[in-house]
Amino acid sequence: MKKNYKMATFACLGLLLSTQNSNAQTASFENLTLPAESYWDGSDLSGTHNNGTFYSEFVTGDFTFPNVFDTTFGMPGYWLEGFAYSNKTDSVTSGFGNLYSARAGSGANGTTNYAVSTNNSYLKINNTGGYNFLQIGITNSAYAYYSMKDGDAFAKKFGGASGNDPDWFKVTIKAYSNGNYQDSTDFFLADFRFGNNAQDYILKDWGYAGITTSNPIDSVYFELSSSDNGTWGMNTPAFFALDELELNTVGIAETNLINFKLYPNPAATFLNIKNTAIIESVIISDINGRLVKNSFTNTKEIKIDVADLKAGVYFIQVFSKGIPQTQKFIKE
Repeated sequence: MKKNYKMATFACLGLLLSTQNSNAQTASFENLTLPAESYWDGSDLSGTHNNGTFYSEFVTGDFTFPNVFDTTFGMPGYWLEGFAYSNKTDSVTSGFGNLYSARAGSGANGTTNYAVSTNNSYLKINNTGGYNFLQIGITNSAYAYYSMKDGDAFAKKFGGASGNDPDWFKVTIKAYSNGNYQDSTDFFLADFRFGNNAQDYILKDWGYAGITTSNPIDSVYFELSSSDNGTWGMNTPAFFALDELELNTVGIAETNLINFKLYPNPAATFLNIKNTAIIESVIISDINGRLVKNSFTNTKEIKIDVADLKAGVYFIQVFSKGIPQTQKFIKE
């Protein structure tokens, strides 16, 4: 039975077992050469020309990233769709002029280069290893982050004036094999749907999305959507950044894999979590599957404040390398 790894947003309450192939294929963008504080978006017109539109691509590892740059309405033209790559570190400037910066201010785990994507983009994978698991590092572009945080001429401030508006911004990742749709997962770049406003977030660091399919993955499609929409479509800037892609082989069985320690259980105020690998994020959901807490980290140990939760049974998911492990705990 096929399972789908929901990353950083939806709690999978199933019991998961994952075994990974040590021959994983990984790729960042460090092989791409750029001057400091710059980017490539196809504006050098190096691609194949067709009636004012230039089609290019760049490659890292087994991944190919298409790029479309348009000069139909004259020069200097504009980046129309697909992917650009960047090493810009400006994480504080708002507006369209900072389109090519990741809000994190660097690539994942402090690397230099990363990619920036538009809406409705796709990447191609030369999957000679038959890999059925894909992990992708994802974060907001600085442009989208500050638009959601403060609002702008086109988009609203997330949460609204009261902070209570249930806004959200997500990327849906769809995996394909030989042109056939396999599965999808949603990764939330911002989520203001929590009952407690203190849990609302706009992602400013790197998180990881993982997806597993029955067949080898050879292409991936990215679709952005938002709660903030107008007459002409989505108001939230339709851009995000990605880095550190990994292909692997994952097997799944209906049993628990308990690699992390959770204590005390039952808990009244705090939960302590220790894992054998780096913890990327932690999700807590109630017995009905409703997400109640979401935390990002980059350590093997984390303390979660659960004092505000009502007494009852909860599920806690710990994500490492994009793969979730689930345990149950009781809030006193």
